[in-house]
Parts: sequence; structure tokens; C-alpha cells
Amino acid sequence: MSGQNAPINPTGDPYQLLQIVRNPDGTITRALDIPETPPTSDPSLPISVLSKDIPINQSNNTWVRIYLPREALDSSSHLKLPLIVYCHGGGFILYSAASSTVHDHCVRLANELRVIIASVEYRLAPEHRLPAAYDDAVEALYRIKTTQDDWLTKYADFSNCFIMGMSAGGNIAYRAGLRVAAEADHLGPLNIRGLILQQPFFGGTQRSESELRLVNDPTLPLCVTDLMWELSLPIGVDRDHEYCNPTVGGGSKLLENIRLLGWKVLVTGCDGDHLFDHQVKLVKLLEEHGVHVVGHFGVGGCHGVDFHDSSRGKAFLEQVKNFILI
Repeated sequence: MSGQNAPINPTGDPYQLLQIVRNPDGTITRALDIPETPPTSDPSLPISVLSKDIPINQSNNTWVRIYLPREALDSSSHLKLPLIVYCHGGGFILYSAASSTVHDHCVRLANELRVIIASVEYRLAPEHRLPAAYDDAVEALYRIKTTQDDWLTKYADFSNCFIMGMSAGGNIAYRAGLRVAAEADHLGPLNIRGLILQQPFFGGTQRSESELRLVNDPTLPLCVTDLMWELSLPIGVDRDHEYCNPTVGGGSKLLENIRLLGWKVLVTGCDGDHLFDHQVKLVKLLEEHGVHVVGHFGVGGCHGVDFHDSSRGKAFLEQVKNFILI
């Protein structure tokens, strides 16, 4: 990897690319039109996956959207399904669990993997800087473990649970996993078996080879991720804060808890994503700490390729399916 601390100034205004405006009070105005999809819980409709929202913390306006394969309702075997607690992407500043792309992805996951998905609506930065999103993900796990919701109590296998996230959601899944691994005794009957990190969002102050090579990548230019970190990290810290750079100081001491619990971790990515080098470094870090980690890295592609390339998306689902089963 190449180490470079000098600022990078690619063409393009990251505010314009993200369609956001920074306000004097520290908030942002989001002008990007992001369609949303409401949940559909009516079993009489001809759909393969039902969905509904349950609250986490009303004062924070956080909730989880539960996705239930309808075959669970129709099954006479009463076999419970694995549970995946899912965190969406968006650089910590955009999107929602209700966003149509997130909703459709969770429907696909539930349908293809035959799992129940609990997709977390967490607070966004900069209005709520990190660790707010981590707090919300952890609170969601505790809310799920005590829920009386019949979709979860009847159909979810609480002994077979994974925390999953895409991009910034992968970062949230990792940080939330570190925290609850230290509190595993308090999570019962919820038993976390591992983490699934899909193109997770990490960085650092030193520029990596993939960042320099893809500085002006049309899908996710470096100036955009720099701005996302600036808006989401605690005020006064840089990208070598542990929330951004998991390798700082040799990695979190909490990784020992993940090793002792026997959790497994799946990390996916591709070398057409400028986050690639940081994802590879995370896999190496986990290996060094004795964590059971599986890395799947493709050639080419881009950030979010699994969403718009059907063959890549199918391959990713197969990787997740195999990972859950081993």
C-alpha cells in the first residue's frame, strides 16, 4: 500500500455530488430524491416477503423493519429461520431503512437466503455524529432480544443470529459487534454467530494504493468519502480515529472477545472500489487476532456493484448463504 498524507483534490464538488447543503447550525439539507417503500404485512397479497416496522426508541425515532419470508407462515414444519440484523449504507449521512433500494435488498436477502431480516433505522450524521449509529444498532439488538413481536418469537431462530451491513452499515455492524461481544452474557436468548460486512466503509489518514488509483472514481470519488468522514466522525478527530481506521493501535482489544466467542466474520469487496485496501487490511487484522475470518474479493467492479450487477449480486448471496451454513 502507498502511504500519502497530502490532501487529494479531485475534480467535482462533493456537496454537489451528494446533493447536500451544509447549514450554519451543523446540520445538512439533503436534496437528493431517495424513493421510499412502505412495509407490507398483509399475508393475502401475492408477495414472497412480508414486512413491518417495530419501534426501538421513539424519542430517537429509531425502529427496525422486519422482513419475513411468507413460506414461514405457510410452513407446517415450524422450523425457525436464521435472523440477520441489517444496517444500511449511505456514508452515515444518507438513506433510511425505508429507502427503496435498501428495502428491495432486504427483500432479496430474506427471499434468497431464507432468513428473517431486521433492518435498523439508525440516526444519521452530522445531526447525530458517531457513535450514535452504533448506539442505535446495539439498542436494536437489545430490543430484539426482549421483543414480544410474534414474527420474531414464532419464526426467528434466536440461537442463529448474524449482524450484517453494507458500506457504512458494514462499519456499524463491525463496531456494534465489538461492543455486544463484550456483553454477550446479557444478550440471551439472542446468540450472535458472526458478522457479515459487505464492502465495509473504513479509511485512515494515509492514502492507500486503491484510493490513489481510484481518486476520481465516478461511482464513489475520494472527495465524497472524505466529506462523509468529516460529517460523521466526532468533532475534532481525524480519519485515524478507531471509528474510521480499525487498525489503529494494532486493533481493538475487544477483538479478543470475538475470538473467544468463536464468531466468524465475512468481509466482501472488489479492487474496483477505492475502499478495497482498507477492507483487505481489516481481514489481515482479524487473522492476526485469531478471529475466524473469510474474505471474498473480486476483480474490477465498483462500490455497490452487488446492487446493479445481477451476476455479482447472485455471487454475493451465494457467499452469504455458504457462510451462514458453515
